[in-house]
Amino acid sequence: MKIQQFAVIGLGRFGSSLALELMELGYEVLGIDRDEDVVHEMSELLTHAVIADATDEETLRSLGIRNFDCGIVAIGDDIQMSILATILLKELGVNQVVAKAISTLHGRALTKLGVDRVIYPERDMGVRVAHQLVTPNLLDYIELSKDYSIVELTVPGCLNGKTLSEVNSRARYGCSIVAVHKPEGIIIAPTAMDQLRQGDIMVVIGSNENITQFEQQVVNV
Repeated sequence: MKIQQFAVIGLGRFGSSLALELMELGYEVLGIDRDEDVVHEMSELLTHAVIADATDEETLRSLGIRNFDCGIVAIGDDIQMSILATILLKELGVNQVVAKAISTLHGRALTKLGVDRVIYPERDMGVRVAHQLVTPNLLDYIELSKDYSIVELTVPGCLNGKTLSEVNSRARYGCSIVAVHKPEGIIIAPTAMDQLRQGDIMVVIGSNENITQFEQQVVNV
C-alpha cells in the first residue's frame, strides 16, 4: 500500500525537519506537539498542526490517527512519552509505526513494542560523518545491514573516460555501480558501455569489506 498520509508526533528539530521534507515530497502531514509556539510556527507549513498530548488515547482517537498510513514518533528526550505514544499508535491500528530512539536500550524497547522501523538519527549521522572524514571521495553512506551498505563516491581522475566494463567493479571487487549522477542527469542501472567522468557521482552497493577494497584500491589512489 502506498503511503499518502503521515502523522508526526514531536516537532523538535528532527520531527519538524522530517515533516517539512515529507510535505516537500508531496505528502499530507499532520504535526502533533504539546508546545503551542512550535505548533503555531508549523501550522502554515504542514497540512495540519495541532497542540495535543500524544499520550492521551482519546485525543489521538479524536484526531483520527488510525486513518493515517504511517505514524512517526519523533519525540526528543522523553523516553517514557515516546514509548507511551508508540504503544497508543500500535493499539489504535496505525498501519505503519516508525519511532526515533535516543539510545540502544530505547531502541530495543521500541522494537519489542512492534515498531516497524526504529531510527537513530544522531548515531546514523555520526556514522556518516565518520566515513566521510576518513574517505575523501565519499559523499554519502547508508547502512543496509551490519554487513552491507550503499555509498556515493566521487569519480576520481584515474577513472575519467573509463566505461563500467573497464572498471569491472563487480568481478574485481564484488560491488556494483547501480547509478551514476552526471551533470546532465542521473543514469539508473547504467550499462557496461556507460562512461565515467571525473566529478561524476557513483552509487555503489555491496558488502562493507568489498566497498572498502574498491575505495582503497581504485577511488582513493
